[in-house]
Amino acid sequence: MAYSKAKQFDNKEVVLAKYAKALSHPARIAILKFLSKQDCCYCGDIVEVFPIAQSTVSQHLKALTESGLIQGEINPPKVRYCIDTEHFVEAKRMFAKLFE
Repeated sequence: MAYSKAKQFDNKEVVLAKYAKALSHPARIAILKFLSKQDCCYCGDIVEVFPIAQSTVSQHLKALTESGLIQGEINPPKVRYCIDTEHFVEAKRMFAKLFE
């Protein structure tokens, strides 16, 4: 049976999907776990911990930043990254509710 209208997704579904997409790579999960134990750190600090290239770390940091799970503070020429507590807590709550 075909539907004439596409299903509209509510804002909570869209936001949860954004967080899920950001967490869809194991390196991003590892980076997020690392950052959750730090106050803040620079990209170079993360590169020293994980066996991935700096450019790849930067791509993962960009995806996590775009999702809102982390934030970057620009201190030229570097960017300092830390958990965005508000969105991090929201994501934890939303995932917990999904899996209840």
